[in-house]
Amino acid sequence: MMLENPFVTSGYAGAEYFCDRVDETKMLTNLLINGNNVALISPRRVGKTDLLKHCFQQPFIREDYYTFVIDIYATDSFRDFVNMFGKSILDSLKTRGRKAWEGFLNVLLSIRSEISFDINGNPVWGLGVGAMTPPQITLDEIFSYLRSADKRCLVAIDEFQQILYYNDNKNVEAALRTQIQQCTNACFVFAGSQRHLMSEMFLSPSRPFYQSVVPMSLYPIPLDRYWEFAELLFARNGNRRVLRDVVEIIYHRFKGVTANVQRMMNMLYMLTPKGETCTKEMIDVAIDTYLQLSSEYYDALLRQMPEKQRNVFMAIAAEGQVKAISGGKFVHKYHLPSVSSVSSAVKGLLEKDFVTQTDGEYCVYDHFFQLYLEKKL
Repeated sequence: MMLENPFVTSGYAGAEYFCDRVDETKMLTNLLINGNNVALISPRRVGKTDLLKHCFQQPFIREDYYTFVIDIYATDSFRDFVNMFGKSILDSLKTRGRKAWEGFLNVLLSIRSEISFDINGNPVWGLGVGAMTPPQITLDEIFSYLRSADKRCLVAIDEFQQILYYNDNKNVEAALRTQIQQCTNACFVFAGSQRHLMSEMFLSPSRPFYQSVVPMSLYPIPLDRYWEFAELLFARNGNRRVLRDVVEIIYHRFKGVTANVQRMMNMLYMLTPKGETCTKEMIDVAIDTYLQLSSEYYDALLRQMPEKQRNVFMAIAAEGQVKAISGGKFVHKYHLPSVSSVSSAVKGLLEKDFVTQTDGEYCVYDHFFQLYLEKKL
């Protein structure tokens, strides 16, 4: 079914709505089918998750492999991780038929009583918070399935650096490394957006995953490729046109971050009548429209921040980019309490992804949040 608005802003909708990544798709799939584990590292919103799903939807991959994408961004504990791991595998296998999911359930002895079935006889992963005791046993069973599955398995764990924040098990890295070493029937992609944490895990000689993966970085889609993609999608449904200048301005304004560029192109497509042309004059209208729709959301985020973090966050937004974040000049300019207080606040803002750090410079992570704050400051 053709989408009314072809600029998808949530999830993977298929190859026809996926821009470029031809070389990256070929490289990642070749690495996996040749028995390599991969650490895929890039900032959030550049398109890691959609690239993984696009690779796993390649016909030769779908035919010969079981594929699983486990997003652990929202997990807070090792128990959550195991729960999400098992649920994601079961949900994926349900699309492959009864034989596939039965093979998985047959090894989950520790939680079999917690699996229910819907009206059509399909299994439902309904585990509560405390149902899995202990989670290590369930993880052993999940890996037992991966080792013995009737097809080779490709497993992508998205936002993998999240395991470093678990308080209920400080040995997750070592436990997973041991399991993966013994799992010759599967290859893994560890995707992460916090570069410094991912680098520590995979490039430090003292860590369990050292020299266990092929590192792969993901960068913004080149402007020329995105322009061709945008021009095609505007013309495909309703014979719309978009000027190249429009795409260039949006691309550079949002630094090529795929999700943000897609969001703006979605708004511009929505504002362009069938048979008409999208012009530069429509850009500010599109941005203002989105910021108005998002105003309550951003105000709520500001209210939820602890006061010290909010003050530092607003100061970073006012500055745009800050290099000497703990320097006296920055602290005094924005009347912040102390250098130690700023350092503590920045640590919390980084952990919550309100702020990002690249080459020693700090800035607001969400470009739209930055634009919203610029209008308030």
